[in-house]
Amino acid sequence: MDTRLGSEVTEARSETAIETPGARRVDMKLEVVVIPVSDVDRAKRFYDGLGWRLDADFAAGDDFRVIQFTPPGSGCSVIFGKNVTAAAPGSAQGLYLIVADIEAAHDELLGRGVEISEVFHDAGDVHNGTDEPYLFGRLRVSGPDPDHRSYRSYASFRDPDGNGWLFQEVTARLPGRVEADDTTFTSSGELATALRRAASAHGEHEKRIGKNDANWPDWYAEYIVREQAGRELPT
Repeated sequence: MDTRLGSEVTEARSETAIETPGARRVDMKLEVVVIPVSDVDRAKRFYDGLGWRLDADFAAGDDFRVIQFTPPGSGCSVIFGKNVTAAAPGSAQGLYLIVADIEAAHDELLGRGVEISEVFHDAGDVHNGTDEPYLFGRLRVSGPDPDHRSYRSYASFRDPDGNGWLFQEVTARLPGRVEADDTTFTSSGELATALRRAASAHGEHEKRIGKNDANWPDWYAEYIVREQAGRELPT
């Protein structure tokens, strides 16, 4: 996950992912995040209402219960329950859900009756406005990022305990975040969105060459692979 938050110095240093030279790589897959809740059944109804997959609801007597949900397309699940964590209910903040289309994600939750913020982008270094701050004191500016840049558009919502979630639109990864040839999509909708972006870029490509490009499938494929890997896009 690339949140793109923090100071300008942090952002500048994180433009390219850094690996430790010579270090042996061991896969470490983040698969579970624990969220603290006060009413287990209420929380279960809420997350079920989001359309997330219910993986487990286990109890051991009256003193222990664990429930697991997985967001659509996610490799990481969330768990909550009774005596699962000592953290205060509602104290989990800045839980990111990465989406390919921020407007579609926003509208889906609205359609499910979930209270969610409008789509917003951050005000950068502007700190004297009246907009509601989100993480790290950044100010919200109404609407998606004007230039539709990846990592820049958000929408937020909370569960009944106040645990805070953020949708973040990511369409193109920064260099080093994805293996160069490792292109995956977790849903048909995500793939369709990538194809639309490739189609739009290919239309500009055909204008530049002044003719129809019969090899458009190869061009689309190269565009999508490069976009996910954060490499220079074909023109």
